[in-house]
Amino acid sequence: MSFFSFELDPALAADPVFDLHQRGKMAISPTVPLASRDHLSLAYTPGVARVCEAIAEEPALFHDYTWTANTVAVVTDGSAVLGLGNIGPRAAMPVMEGKAILFKQFGGVDSIPICLDTQDVDGIIAAVKAMAPSFGGINLEDISAPRCFEIERRLDAELDIPVFHDDQHGTAVVTLAALRNATTLLGRRFADLRVVISGAGAAGVAITQTLIAAGVDGANVIICDSRGIIHAERPDLTPTKAELAATTNFSGRTGGIAEALIGADVLIGVSGGAIDEAALAGMAPGAIIFALANPTPEVPPAVAHKYAAIVATGRSDFPNQINNVLAFPGIFRGALDVRASTITPGMKVAAAAAIADVVSDELRADAIVPSPLDPRVAPAVAKAVAEAAVIDGVARRPARSEERALIPGGN
Repeated sequence: MSFFSFELDPALAADPVFDLHQRGKMAISPTVPLASRDHLSLAYTPGVARVCEAIAEEPALFHDYTWTANTVAVVTDGSAVLGLGNIGPRAAMPVMEGKAILFKQFGGVDSIPICLDTQDVDGIIAAVKAMAPSFGGINLEDISAPRCFEIERRLDAELDIPVFHDDQHGTAVVTLAALRNATTLLGRRFADLRVVISGAGAAGVAITQTLIAAGVDGANVIICDSRGIIHAERPDLTPTKAELAATTNFSGRTGGIAEALIGADVLIGVSGGAIDEAALAGMAPGAIIFALANPTPEVPPAVAHKYAAIVATGRSDFPNQINNVLAFPGIFRGALDVRASTITPGMKVAAAAAIADVVSDELRADAIVPSPLDPRVAPAVAKAVAEAAVIDGVARRPARSEERALIPGGN
C-alpha cells in the first residue's frame, strides 16, 4: 500500500486524539499585512533588500530585524521520545509540534520542530550548527543518553545562542522547585535529605547535579540504574556514571533499589521501570516520592501514599504534576529577552526558585508546584532568568518592556 492510499483504522478515525492531530497542531502566519502593493513592496521586494543590505553591513541588526529574536528550534533525533523509546524522527514529530505550541502558549516564544533523520552525534551537531543562524535558541529534545550530554556540551560551546536539553534541565528545574516546596512544607532542610534517584539517564544526571548545586549533600545521594546502585567500585560505569559515583554515595552502598531506599527521605523516579512496594517500606517515615516516569509512574500514587507524606508524578491527572512546561517557556523567554549567549546554572536555579515562589504562600501536600496552566509561572520564570543572565554576565542587552508583554500576564 502506498503512502498516499493509506487509510486510518476506523477505530482510530473516531478517536478525538487523532481528530485533534490531523494535519498537525501548528501553522505559520504573517505578522505584517499583505493586502496591497505597498504591503508587498515593504515586506518583500524591493523593501526587503534594504534590510538585507543593512544586516550584511552590520550583522548585529540581524536580531532586531528578523524573527530570530523570538524563535527557537525544537530539535530531536527521535531516539528517546517520552516513554516510547527510539521511535525515530517521523514518529517524534507530534511530540515536537506539541512542544512548539506550548512554547507559544505559555512563553510567547515561536518555535519550529526539527526532526533529524540521523542519530550520529557528529551529524546532529553539524546539522544544528548549520541551521543555527535561523534561530535565537536551540531546545534539544528526546535525544537518548549518553549521546545527549556530548551533543549539548559541544553545541553550547560552539554556538553563541542558548542551547538547552529540556529532558535534562527542564526536568531538573521543576524537580528542584517541587522538592524545595515539599521540604518547606515538611519542615526539612536540603542539607539533611537522604535522596535516591532511580534512573541515570539524561534526567537523572541533571537532577543529581542540580540538587547538589542547590544544597543537597552529595554524600547522601544514591543513584540507581538498571544494574543497581552506582558506586565507585562498579566496573561497568560509563564516564558519566563514573563522575556521578565520585560525587555521590560516599558510604559506598551497593545492591539494588531496595537497598538504596533503606532510610531514604526522598525517592525521585526518572527511569520508567516499576519499583516494588516492598522496596518503599524501607524509606524513612514522612518520605517524599516523585514518580515521574510517563505515562506510567514507577510507583502508582495510591501505593506511594502509603509510605510518603508528599507524592508527585509527571501526569496531569494526578496532583503535583512535575512537568517541564513549568520551566522551558519561561526559561527561553527570559534568555531571549536579554539575548543571552548561553543558559547558566544560575539561570536554572533562578527558574526553579521562581516556580516554587509562585505557590509558596499556598502550599499543601497536594499542591507543591503551580499548575502548568497558572498564568503567573512563565512571567515569573522569565523575569528571574533574565535577571540571573545579567548577573552571570551572559546577557547582551536588558529586557525590553514590550517583550515582557509577549508573556500571558507579563508586564
